[in-house]
Amino acid sequence: MTSPRAKPYAGVFPIAPTPFTRSGDLDLDGQRRVLDCMIDQGVDGICILANYSEQFLLSDAERDVLSDICFSHVAGRVPIIATTSHFSTRIAAERAAKAAKAGAAMLMLMPPYHGTFLKAGEQGMIEHFTAVADAAGIPIMIQDAPLSGVTLSVPFLARLAREIPLVRYFKIEVPGTAAKLRGLIEAGGATIEGPFDGEESITLMADLDAGATGTMPSALLPELIKPVVQHYAAGRKTEAAAAYARILPLINYENRQCGLRAAKTAMMAGGVIESDAVRHPLEPLHPATVAGLLDLARELDLVALRWGK
Repeated sequence: MTSPRAKPYAGVFPIAPTPFTRSGDLDLDGQRRVLDCMIDQGVDGICILANYSEQFLLSDAERDVLSDICFSHVAGRVPIIATTSHFSTRIAAERAAKAAKAGAAMLMLMPPYHGTFLKAGEQGMIEHFTAVADAAGIPIMIQDAPLSGVTLSVPFLARLAREIPLVRYFKIEVPGTAAKLRGLIEAGGATIEGPFDGEESITLMADLDAGATGTMPSALLPELIKPVVQHYAAGRKTEAAAAYARILPLINYENRQCGLRAAKTAMMAGGVIESDAVRHPLEPLHPATVAGLLDLARELDLVALRWGK
């Protein structure tokens, strides 16, 4: 069994933020504008309902509403990766089947966990991902991130790729990402169709050196991350490094000071959305942090800062 897609997905697949009104309700018109802005940023695809979409603050009904809007509004203009993680294998499989039916190109899942101590063992994870793959029938990206607290060793990830044909993509965002990507590509060979990094692309150059073919940042500056990936893929490493050096201060500021709030803050400043609100217990950025972020963003003339003006 092989992937349904002859050419693996690669490039820049940022996370779509979820806009809320100032009162904390879903801003559905704003969500449509976010998606349009991201497409105008030249993204290769969009990931929805991920952690940077504040998925852990959404009800199941809200997930369904957002999913329907994202698929209907994007309407095939770019591929969509839908995050369907859940500790329950049954619920993860149900979410996966629904996303596949709606038109998802791929699923992204974290390993099943709940809190610090409720985690599945390796056999349980294999059964979990197998059930999701059987329910959806589309490629799966495994998200290897510290948030889960689950250790996913290189031999185990390679085993997943060997034993579950639809598991072909891996988003690695752990300390030492480049080393882990390199080891995974060596261990998995041709079964590793999509080695991606994440974490706002903060280690992108090292990860490209290790063999990454894609990156999953936020929606803050994907139009400036994409040339880095393109230059590197074309063998222009000097140009890639120069392009990356130009944007690294903003990426670092986002990663270390702002987190998931950065993209929404820039989009509000650029008229894409009316509010950069996050849901409690998350807190808004301090005004001084907002000012620092926007100063760096303006120097780079981001699409998000001028899209709605």
